[in-house]
Amino acid sequence: MNHRHCKVLHALYAHPVSTNISMKDIEVVISELGGEVDAKHHQGARVGFKLNGHSAVFHEAGHAVPKEEVQKTRKFLEDCGVDPERDYPL
Repeated sequence: MNHRHCKVLHALYAHPVSTNISMKDIEVVISELGGEVDAKHHQGARVGFKLNGHSAVFHEAGHAVPKEEVQKTRKFLEDCGVDPERDYPL
């Protein structure tokens, strides 16, 4: 995972919740973590992810991902066992 992707991963876990993250950046980070974008859910404004045996569907925003979706993404990554401080320190 390159430095830019690490920064996006850490931004997902930042407090206060960041509102300057694009869904495309999240898709790349999840792919870098070994997950996949679920093309079946790419209908309308939804995108699905699979990672470490877990799956989730998120609303795909136009520019920046809303706070609620960032929090859901963080919870999804936590459920998948991703810890940016431990696994991908800056």
